[in-house]
Amino acid sequence: MTIQDSGFMMEDGVSCLPCTPEEQKKIVIDLRNESERNLKEGNLYFVISSRWFRKWERYVGIDADANLIGNQSSDSWHMNVTSSMVAEMPGAIDNSDIVQNGSDCNCKENEIQLRRNLMEGQDYVLVPQRVWVKLHEWYKGGPALPRKMILQGVYHRTFDVEVYPLRLNLIDSRDESQSVIWLSRKASLSELFQRVCALRGIEQNKARIWDYFNKRKHTQLSASNRSLEESNLQMDQDILLEEVDGHHSSRFGMDSTGNELALVSMEPSRSSFTIAGGPTLSNGHSSGYKSNQYPGSSLSSGLKDTDDGFDAYNTVRKGEKRGLAGLQNLGNTCFMNSALQCLVHTPPLVEYFLKDYSDEINTENPLGMHGELALAFGELLRKLWSSGQTAVAPRVFKGKLARFAPQFSGYNQHDSQELLAFLLDGLHEDLNRVKKKPYIELKDADGRPDEEVAAESWKNHKARNDSVIVDVCQGQYKSTLVCPVCNKISITFDPFMYLSLPLPSAITRTMTVTVFYGDGSGLPMPYTVSVLKNGFCKDLLLALRTACCLKTDENLLLAEVYENKIYRYLEMPLEPLASIKDDEHIVAFRIQKKGMEKTKLVIFHRWQEKSTTDYLKSGKELFGTPLITYLGEDQPSGADIETAISKVLSPFKRMHSSAKAHIGKGSDFLSDGLDELCSSSDAQSIENAEFEGALSMDLSLRLLLTDDRVMNFKSFKKDTLFEPGKILSVVMDWTDKEQGLYDASYLKDIPEVHKAGLAAKKTRQEAISLSSCLDAFLVEEPLGPDDMWYCPRCKEHRQAVKKLDLWMLPEIIVFHLKRFTYGRYLKNKIDTFVNFPIHNLDLSKYVKNKDGQSYVYELYAISNHYGGLGGGHYTAYAKLIDENRWYHFDDSHVSPVNESDIKTSAAYLLFYKRVNESKMEIGESSYSHSTS
Repeated sequence: MTIQDSGFMMEDGVSCLPCTPEEQKKIVIDLRNESERNLKEGNLYFVISSRWFRKWERYVGIDADANLIGNQSSDSWHMNVTSSMVAEMPGAIDNSDIVQNGSDCNCKENEIQLRRNLMEGQDYVLVPQRVWVKLHEWYKGGPALPRKMILQGVYHRTFDVEVYPLRLNLIDSRDESQSVIWLSRKASLSELFQRVCALRGIEQNKARIWDYFNKRKHTQLSASNRSLEESNLQMDQDILLEEVDGHHSSRFGMDSTGNELALVSMEPSRSSFTIAGGPTLSNGHSSGYKSNQYPGSSLSSGLKDTDDGFDAYNTVRKGEKRGLAGLQNLGNTCFMNSALQCLVHTPPLVEYFLKDYSDEINTENPLGMHGELALAFGELLRKLWSSGQTAVAPRVFKGKLARFAPQFSGYNQHDSQELLAFLLDGLHEDLNRVKKKPYIELKDADGRPDEEVAAESWKNHKARNDSVIVDVCQGQYKSTLVCPVCNKISITFDPFMYLSLPLPSAITRTMTVTVFYGDGSGLPMPYTVSVLKNGFCKDLLLALRTACCLKTDENLLLAEVYENKIYRYLEMPLEPLASIKDDEHIVAFRIQKKGMEKTKLVIFHRWQEKSTTDYLKSGKELFGTPLITYLGEDQPSGADIETAISKVLSPFKRMHSSAKAHIGKGSDFLSDGLDELCSSSDAQSIENAEFEGALSMDLSLRLLLTDDRVMNFKSFKKDTLFEPGKILSVVMDWTDKEQGLYDASYLKDIPEVHKAGLAAKKTRQEAISLSSCLDAFLVEEPLGPDDMWYCPRCKEHRQAVKKLDLWMLPEIIVFHLKRFTYGRYLKNKIDTFVNFPIHNLDLSKYVKNKDGQSYVYELYAISNHYGGLGGGHYTAYAKLIDENRWYHFDDSHVSPVNESDIKTSAAYLLFYKRVNESKMEIGESSYSHSTS
């Protein structure tokens, strides 16, 4: 797109901005809000490097953690503007770190491609077209990376920007040449035909295009309005072009002798196993299958396409092991593969889906997917249990997933637990035996026995929800809420499908804060304290008060230091500690309570060049930690400022330099101060004996008034008077003299909040048990301020105390270890090793309902996650029941693994099956009746 020049240029090619930072911020916020009010398919957004965008946010004064990156609402965006942010103006827009060709931005726009596996927020941000136009007008640079907004989903329509369009590798059978085509996954097959024919110079009526996934002909594509996504075309896959006029003979689909190979037909043979488990008819439908389709849908659509690497030639051979088929990675789909392998190795689900479940498919449930998800999952499970050790490409299943759960569409990495939750819920609704859910009015417990209330709650739940998933995977827990004001007790019994367990090591975090003395009475000291991760700044202040032995007449002022400036003050007691990242630098200043109502003085430090005599020159480099103190006088003067700075610096004096201190001649260099801060200073002169005394002990200081961004500078005199109660910012230029007098090392290299390297070592040494995670899940705790409970007695929302107890456990229980923490500001992964039992997990002591049942469980599957948040890699361990042996499922690759090796710090989801009453080992169960 063409963007007009603004006409204002600086030496580096960046526009000489006609707008102030505040004006830029307002313009962008307004344009962003306008764009959000007018969302529609086809809207253009632009990808911008997060690295550059964060510099711009700091420059205009936007909290980088509550910004456009996090997709916060405009209200929260306004609320998190920090007036004390300081930053330099960013240079030209630079996207070189997120494009594949790096800094080479001279190629055509449509040839510039993003690097793979980028994460929104971490690597890039998306801005509306009009925001991009403004930013480019102000700053130039690029390259421009436009992306279109698409509409996704069937029943839950959502807007999404397609950051990564579909990349197809076109193979021309006429000359075996290859070329790349980029198209939206929402583009139609007609658009694909037009693009291919134009690119290869062939008439459309002579072109035949094949879905050539895995270098095999699957389906002949026809020009239609069917989208590429609906046609199950995947990122980076091949498509094959053939000319059908008879002049060109394709060698594709022939063996080495030139004989034609059998191709997968457009209406291919299905497996010998059908939904009904009966014989397959010639059209691929079982005689036992009951079609009850709703208008506009095709229940059998997912069953006709066996392009997943399974066909009649891949059925299990006699004596070949079943259940050892891998799943091909279709582009960051290892999260899906991992969760699927755990589910398809869940014994009761295997037994169910290998039998006839057609009578239980619910096509009328408005909460379900009209049976399509259950059919797609069932067909995939059959292929995995029928194809020996041949890997299956779950293209059809992924297509259904994208159709009904657009949050999992595209080619980004996702969370296997979130997928599992969707699948269990979706399968339940698709297989719900209740066709019409009755209305049930819930009753209060009213002091009735728990057994009565629990049984009534479960009966009501089953009246509306009755499926194999409920039979196998759902349990019940007791939830108790107590009002802290009137002591009203509310007891409910609710179903659960899995348990998300916090890691005890994840509940707290250690934070290091460097404490400075605001009155100069001591040297700075770092303190490391332990606080709750989901705590607030008030908790950190409380821990610091104890650690540094704060006096009763003192307060602590918390601040973040960034690029040698005060980036923000942490003055709100309920500011979440999650807003403080581990790699940040946090300082605290000990201040006398009685002085905090006076004028605050912020002192910045710069290196003063030896040859520089122009004190107003601003090109010098800042260093060290800014210092903060308060001026005690009602109307402070320039002399008071110099006195206060000398006092604050006194602890940094070198021992050998005190005898060399002398009064310099620079005490009269000060001129008029900043107009907005100074009052008529030239009208009076103040003689300050204390100030003169301080100068007799110290060198004169080279001081300039500045703003909180350290961008503008003005001189001032000793007798300059300042308006009381204001925040004064001063920059001190250091020369060799100051360096000889003071030890500046105390101002440098303050420690980070938390050193990641040390944490990693500690994590490896620590080991927590699954039972301790379960204890943490069941601990009594107050609700958060954002999760208040409405007390029916008080008629108000209260921060009630909540207690969970397990009441009834299901046959299959899934433990989700909460390794990922998603705060408003902080995203992190916990690699702590959790020691979990493989055999004889006895949960009886946790079950409050003493019904005499056995609650002993055996582990049969694990979903593992390796690496960091938003990326990394998922695998699965699963126990092959017939063999009583464990296997490692790593996408397409399947290999045996020793039971002793399956317990790792990568364990994320743990799947347990209850041992039956006779204490039968899990390995004794079998599927001997299943397909063969």
